[in-house]
Amino acid sequence: MKPRDLVVRAGQLFKDRKAITTLWQEIAENFYPQRADFTIRRYVGEEFAEHLYSSYPILVHRDLSNSFAAMLRPRAKEWFMIEVDEMDQVSRAGKIWLEWAQKRMRAAMYDRRAHFIRATSEGDADFAAFGQCIITRDINWNTEQPHLLYRCFHLRDSAWAEKADGSLGEIYFKWEPRIRQLIEQFGEDSLHQQLKGPNVTKKNGGDLRKVKCMRCVLSTDVYAGQQEQFTAYPFVVVYLDCENNHIVNEYGVWSHGTTLPRWQTVSGSQYAYSPATVAGLPDARLLQAMSLTLLEAGEMSVRPPMIATQDAIRGDVQLYSGGITWADVEYDERKGDVLRPITQDRRGLPMGFEAREQQMGMLAEAFYLNKLTLPPPEGDMTAFEVGQRVEEYVRAALPLFEPMEHEYNGQLCEDTFDALLRAGAFGSVQDMPPDLRGRGVHFKFISPLHDAIERKEASNFREASELILTALETDPSALAYYDTGLALRTALEGIGVQAKHLRSEEAAREIIAQNARQAAMEEQAAVARDAGAATREFAQAEKHLAAA
Repeated sequence: MKPRDLVVRAGQLFKDRKAITTLWQEIAENFYPQRADFTIRRYVGEEFAEHLYSSYPILVHRDLSNSFAAMLRPRAKEWFMIEVDEMDQVSRAGKIWLEWAQKRMRAAMYDRRAHFIRATSEGDADFAAFGQCIITRDINWNTEQPHLLYRCFHLRDSAWAEKADGSLGEIYFKWEPRIRQLIEQFGEDSLHQQLKGPNVTKKNGGDLRKVKCMRCVLSTDVYAGQQEQFTAYPFVVVYLDCENNHIVNEYGVWSHGTTLPRWQTVSGSQYAYSPATVAGLPDARLLQAMSLTLLEAGEMSVRPPMIATQDAIRGDVQLYSGGITWADVEYDERKGDVLRPITQDRRGLPMGFEAREQQMGMLAEAFYLNKLTLPPPEGDMTAFEVGQRVEEYVRAALPLFEPMEHEYNGQLCEDTFDALLRAGAFGSVQDMPPDLRGRGVHFKFISPLHDAIERKEASNFREASELILTALETDPSALAYYDTGLALRTALEGIGVQAKHLRSEEAAREIIAQNARQAAMEEQAAVARDAGAATREFAQAEKHLAAA
């Protein structure tokens, strides 16, 4: 495929989604002004929110976007776990390897050079406002120690198309790197003649001049055509110099390396929407209008318009602090004050502030802020009542965060694991325990919501233990109905105990059998001791009888 063909395909996709950028601009101006440059150009130092009269819409967006990281990717916790199909059949060695791989993967993601936190923070803000974000994952091989590299691209500069099955087919990113950056990433030999040698002078910006480029990710069947070198890979990545119609670099990849979570989609469009901003945009507009009205009403109340008597004022009216307004000495004040405020009806102000508070409450509800925290306790509550409130909280918040785990964290972690595995970060595949080979890998995510769900296993174990103790008082055989060992193992796994801290079922059964044998031996010894004591007592009794 020629460079011109790539530009045409990208241009068609950017043209098709041009209308939605107007909506994104409106959303950004109300909720995320830092990103409000979809249809306008911002300059460094320009004020972001000078058109707003209330910061509350910005704050609710900030709280929602921050909650994504707090709920889905809490830094202080191991928020993801690597699992495979039929996890209950995996050996203890396999589980320990998965935990080791999990730690290696987490360390690679949170490496400072990977910019993972920066990319996901920007992505969370885009996801909350626009219902989608786009994060790329690369491996930087141009260093002594290769590392992951995450970038969050502006939605303005991204366009994509789906395959027939709804998955990503091709993605285009507009990109303006400096010549120096292109040399660092691809080498000077890869650049067009216009970007190297004597053509790069201080007069035209030198190697700090920006170049219009494009990063294209296409499926191999679309791009490669007759090129056999890419047929072994599902996708091809192409870096294109759009100014000179020059391919800077192209290579095959096993995955498109792009995480594109979409919150709420509608049929017929590859672009998603944020239900928070869809519901909150009318409220945000109304809140700004109400805030302006109340500000004007408050200003009129504090600095009311004045009535002055004509020809009685000499000079200008000085209403500032310490100002003097001169009045005609011959004016008769029995006719009225020379200068007085207009009588105003302020009875509507409290109702206006009350309506504004209600509007702020509606906006908070639109952004799910009432779903993010537990409701406040009502007096002294029993453990059962607290448990019921936790269950209510989980039911309310889980539909919000669970789809994001699949769409957002799931894509991000699966793509990262696949890249690290192929890069050899987990060692040779031959070193992997045999029962893990050939199994599909998936991820289980840990969050405050899942903690509440998983810890129910431990709570159920405690409740079951209490019931069994009660039943044993009337029926000594009640314990036969309950598998205590399996229930305890499930409860311990539910509260997050690592596999390496749990003995395997075979080892546990061996210890149980050993304890049983030890108990049997002790019982036999006790019986022997009792029998010996009885024999000695019988012999002593016979001696006493004989002596008598």
